[in-house]
Amino acid sequence: MSFPPFLPYPADRYDGTEGEASATLRRADAEPDLVYPNGVRVDYLATGASTDGDYGLYRWTFGPEETGPGPHFHRAVAESFYVLTGQVRIYDGREWVIAGSGDFVHVPPGGLHGFRNVPGEPASMLLHFTPGAPREGYFEGLLALRDGFEPSEEELDEFYRQHDNYWR
Repeated sequence: MSFPPFLPYPADRYDGTEGEASATLRRADAEPDLVYPNGVRVDYLATGASTDGDYGLYRWTFGPEETGPGPHFHRAVAESFYVLTGQVRIYDGREWVIAGSGDFVHVPPGGLHGFRNVPGEPASMLLHFTPGAPREGYFEGLLALRDGFEPSEEELDEFYRQHDNYWR
């Protein structure tokens, strides 16, 4: 028996010799960072800022009504979905497919995608963005839109552009 072929790792980013205590813990029962009026809860598990831009990881818990973005793509980030509970409809660029607990979907930059919950059925998933763009500003901007903020069409287009969202 031999070792599998060697594939190179990225360059070192830590130059210490002893390691350090730097882990963070977010308890499952922590209050969500964002709650939409429709019951959607968003937990900022790891932001681009907290991972030095490596990735962003968010827990998205759907409310009882159907919500979620229609088909769109990102130019700068890849987005992945891991369904924790329930069922989520995911647009894979061709059609809406049902992803259930334990299913994983990866969308590279430029890949058309969208997601929606099945109305009335509890569901939650992890959203993973790489590299770690500041998606919190996007999620919070969506809340402002739901709270009655009415930007002009140009302001809305700029908001989406700034947050790497291109609708189809």
